[in-house]
Amino acid sequence: MASYVTIEDWQAVEAGYVVSVTIRQTDDQTYPSGWEYSLHLGTVGGETVLRYDNAHERTKGHERHADEVERIDFPWMLTLYDRFTREVESLSPVSWDWPM
Repeated sequence: MASYVTIEDWQAVEAGYVVSVTIRQTDDQTYPSGWEYSLHLGTVGGETVLRYDNAHERTKGHERHADEVERIDFPWMLTLYDRFTREVESLSPVSWDWPM
């Protein structure tokens, strides 16, 4: 049975935007990188502005969702998280209080 250790799991809503972050370390073979994650910026109405995830890592790899879906190289979890926070800061008018 695969194990998961939750590193971050939180959501914040402000000024019509939603940031949702889930990061888990795992030995599940579905995630060869050792990480299961979803880093999401959207609107309260449900529109995705930006999302990084590896929901289908074994078959589709790591993805960046914005205007279109693109495969990305996985630089490492902290590097990707930093990239996400910088992009979110530039895409939304909110100055988010990042817990990590």
